[in-house]
Amino acid sequence: MLQSSWSRSWNGLQASGDGNALMHKLIAAYEQPQRKYHTLQHLNECIALLEPHLHLAKYPAEVEIALWFHDAVYDVKAKDNETRSANWAAEELGAARISQESIERVKQLIMATCHAALPEGQDQQLLVDIDLAVLGSPRQRFIEYEAQVRGEYQWVPGFLFRKKRRGILKEFLARNPIYNTPEIRQALESQARDNLAYSVKQLGG
Repeated sequence: MLQSSWSRSWNGLQASGDGNALMHKLIAAYEQPQRKYHTLQHLNECIALLEPHLHLAKYPAEVEIALWFHDAVYDVKAKDNETRSANWAAEELGAARISQESIERVKQLIMATCHAALPEGQDQQLLVDIDLAVLGSPRQRFIEYEAQVRGEYQWVPGFLFRKKRRGILKEFLARNPIYNTPEIRQALESQARDNLAYSVKQLGG
């Protein structure tokens, strides 16, 4: 699935060369040992959900390549991972002779996964919904996800992690809707709200 996704997006961008060396660099990044959630499992889950929804994107190849790069840089103690990931994408896509307009859109797509602001436009909305799809996963997978997030922040004291995590989950719960893409909202919104409420309660709030 990874190879077919990469080839589809790379060719869709009309990038020069086959890009396979870059694909393997990105895979290696997702396999870094400090990652517990932002791993190849997450990338694979995202691609699996994106594939049947690619037709909803205005620029599908840009959305798919942004998905590959959105967690390319992941330092659990840094606050600029998305910026560094976007800059890496811009550098590589520039070297592959992608248009500057396309590169800028890819950068904005990656930055939308900061989740600091609501996404703008159908492509950002689709990518962010895909990135947040785990919130609407079956309960067992959601519990595993929460444990993986805790694993990435194992250096944070328990009481502080619970407080911060509870706040983040409440912010997602406050969004109405959580998912902006109608097809994804119909499939995942209800389960996501159940999962978030469950986790907030488990965290003591």
